[in-house]
Amino acid sequence: MEIFQIIFLALIQGVTEFLPISSSAHLILPSQVLGWPDQGLAFDVAVHFGSLAAVLIYFRKDVWSLICDGLGGFRNGQFSDDGRLAWLIVLATIPAGLAGLIFKDFIELHLRSAAVIATTTILFGILLWWVDVRGKRSEELSALNWKKALLIGCAQALALIPGTSRSGITMTAGLMLGMKREAAARFSFLMSIPVIALSALLLTMELFDTESVPWGDILMGAVLSGISAYLCIHFFLQFISRIGMAPFAIYRLLLGAALIWMIWST
Repeated sequence: MEIFQIIFLALIQGVTEFLPISSSAHLILPSQVLGWPDQGLAFDVAVHFGSLAAVLIYFRKDVWSLICDGLGGFRNGQFSDDGRLAWLIVLATIPAGLAGLIFKDFIELHLRSAAVIATTTILFGILLWWVDVRGKRSEELSALNWKKALLIGCAQALALIPGTSRSGITMTAGLMLGMKREAAARFSFLMSIPVIALSALLLTMELFDTESVPWGDILMGAVLSGISAYLCIHFFLQFISRIGMAPFAIYRLLLGAALIWMIWST
């Protein structure tokens, strides 16, 4: 790939991985509008590891506490709030893992189209806006229980459908269950860690079957994706309580409309 293409796609992927605006919708537009070739498997691996590094570094203290308290609860016979949260994240990961194993081939064959992405971008954007306005937004992360975590996990499984947005649908589910905006966003980011890690691992295994790997592209893509993802997480958590989800929902509607126009004009 050209240097500009690597920079542009890595930055876009890093930002959209954690904003509720759908990364798949943004990656289809450059190829359709600018005629860029597919970025390839190696680049997908790079940006996944970049996003994973960003969320691990940003939440490094939380992650360490979750691991220690989650495992330490078995030794002590009692789980702290962080220990309980760790296992809720594990529980919330199961639906997406199972859905990925069962429906991966079907989704890649039948749902990776501009029409599907446009539809899901608009529909889930409207749902995000509606829930943000109508939700109670009163519960902290400490109030999360296993039933709510499992429901959010089932919502995360829907993100396998292109255009849904993993962060968008999990935040929507959190808000629907009465969580505060920042609490819903924090849980969404934390539960992204095992999902992104598993996805990166699977892509890496597929990459071993390729004959040549552009290591320069991989390194640049990983670094740029990681930097943009880190900044995205930081500023999103700083401002989400004040700005709400409306700007992202409106953006999704405009993006979906652009995709529909693109489909009809070709």
